[in-house]
Amino acid sequence: MNYSRLLLILISFILSVGASEADKAIEKRIAPVGSVCVQGEDCGSAAAPVAAPSSSSLPKIALSEGSEHTVKMLNSGPGGTMVFDPPVIKVSVGDTIHFKSVDLSHNSASMAGMIPEGASSWAGMLSQDISVTLEKEGVYVYQCDPHVMMAMVGVIQAGEATNLESIKAAVATKKSTFIMNADRLDNYLSQL
Repeated sequence: MNYSRLLLILISFILSVGASEADKAIEKRIAPVGSVCVQGEDCGSAAAPVAAPSSSSLPKIALSEGSEHTVKMLNSGPGGTMVFDPPVIKVSVGDTIHFKSVDLSHNSASMAGMIPEGASSWAGMLSQDISVTLEKEGVYVYQCDPHVMMAMVGVIQAGEATNLESIKAAVATKKSTFIMNADRLDNYLSQL
């Protein structure tokens, strides 16, 4: 059987079977989720964009059980693309967080000025696991260095959120550097 005959049989089969489950899943993932209105156009007739969940509708995070916690570094997860999973956790002072490199080219690094005063900063290597023990009470914000512009960030509260107001003040400056997911960090902090 020659190649062109085999190709015709394959095309006929694909057309007769229809869209596979994988094709349907791909279609769903790339389907538009909102609309764009350019300034100067008649935006009143444009469909309303799909709104992100408001911070007031996000559930509060409960204290995680145990003294060892795992956070996965992912290209895609429940919260979208370029995410830590879970992105927000509450732990006890002295607990250890294990950042697991599930997908390549990610790391976990504390964000300058966004951890409790006197707390130790950390910076993991790309595609490497890192474990961090949180010895100071407060809120810790961390990032994936190569994907911080995509708002690949996470939040940990150890004990009480003693520095939450200073973290919120620093967020405005930090999120101005995000090229996408600009409200991600605000949404995470609202869950504390």
